[in-house]
Amino acid sequence: MGSVGLNFGSATSGQGFDVSSTVNQIVTNLQAVETPWKTQLTGLQSKDTALSSLGTQLASLTSDLQDLTDFTGALTLKTGSSSDTNVVTGSINSSANAVPGTYTIVVQNLAQNSSAATDSVGASDVLTGGITFKIGDGQWQTINVGAGSTAQTLSGLSAAINNADVGVTARVLTNADGTQRLSLISQTDGSAGQITIANSTNNPTAPTTLADSTTADTNTGLGLATVQNGVDAVISVDNTTVTSASNTVTNAIPGLTLQLLSTGTPTGTGADATPESVQVVVDNDTTSIESAVANFVTDYNATIAAINAQEGKDSSGNPEPLYGSSVLAQIQQGLSSALSTTFGSGSINSLISLGITASASDDGTISLDTGTLDTALNTNFSQVVSFFQNTGSFGSTFSTTLDSLGTNSATGGAISLALSEDSGQESTLNDDISKQEALIATQKTNLTAELNSANQILQSIPEQIQEINQMYSAITGYNATQNG
Repeated sequence: MGSVGLNFGSATSGQGFDVSSTVNQIVTNLQAVETPWKTQLTGLQSKDTALSSLGTQLASLTSDLQDLTDFTGALTLKTGSSSDTNVVTGSINSSANAVPGTYTIVVQNLAQNSSAATDSVGASDVLTGGITFKIGDGQWQTINVGAGSTAQTLSGLSAAINNADVGVTARVLTNADGTQRLSLISQTDGSAGQITIANSTNNPTAPTTLADSTTADTNTGLGLATVQNGVDAVISVDNTTVTSASNTVTNAIPGLTLQLLSTGTPTGTGADATPESVQVVVDNDTTSIESAVANFVTDYNATIAAINAQEGKDSSGNPEPLYGSSVLAQIQQGLSSALSTTFGSGSINSLISLGITASASDDGTISLDTGTLDTALNTNFSQVVSFFQNTGSFGSTFSTTLDSLGTNSATGGAISLALSEDSGQESTLNDDISKQEALIATQKTNLTAELNSANQILQSIPEQIQEINQMYSAITGYNATQNG
């Protein structure tokens, strides 16, 4: 602890001294005891920062591995392709259910929605009556002209039908001469959506009564009739017939959605004509899988680089926060050991068989040969899946290792335990510093009061001497000033 000096000149000068500066010097000396505590606290905080950063790296690596070990992750991804995308296209709707293979598809006919239409009428012609129809085996529905306060025109009737939400979409079609026709399109796909218009035969008690009161039409009900029957799509999948109400077919190949576009171009003519066969291929999405493995390699190398960076000194020549740390050595050893383990006796039993080997730089990082990985995926895909997803495999073992090293407090991760230990030390140091600061604050208050009092005494000495001289002169008649 340094010394503090008081400079107030001659004791009888009345000069006094700088109380604030003196107190601050004393406080500074008292605070010196905190220096080693604060130095230790700063070191612990730097260590925490480095540990947390390393924990983030391990978390990224864990996420990459989960993408490969998860039963719905990258290894389940599939792709679908078609040999003739003008006839049928395929897309994966459930990678978990899709089975790799080549499927022969023949589109025998496309699905069509049922539709109906009226005769042409003038755009402003006033209509009367109403239309009655049903969808498939449903109930008869009647919509009258002017329903819902709509206009008694074809446009008004179209609006009334759409507002009623009765299973069809109504539209007004305008001809070149300005006349209009009402079009109805079933909202139910395929044959189940067949539109049947009521007439005196099929529904004699409530037939369609639509009429044009402005320009009479020769056809009953303005000729409203079905113009397109509802038709189901029919396809052959490996010689098995499959029907679908829609041209979007999800029930033909597990996990795959087929979009039917045409019946294709037949081979041959007449009786010898053969429908076009389209090859739809479901395959493992090796591109996405290779990307997932590459992410794992990249983040593993980033973790190793972060570890290596802690084994040296910073630009000022000071050791890095985790230099010589046992937790750093534990992480490094754990990763290296888990990475080099062999699993099983199959051809895919180590990372080397997937093209993952130690880097030439010999710094603990690894490199990926995508050609080797691609070969493994195309020739031994099931073994690759087992390597990552089976119990006791590389995937489960490495996942356990990452849990034991990272910030997962539930599994007692090394980084989590180190941060917890540091937190306890930091709490103790902060308590010591707080107590010392409180003590210093009290001492500062007392010192300030005491030194202010002493300073006042020093500053009052000349005045007291003068008073004594005056008293002496009064008693003795001797003038000390005049007689020296």
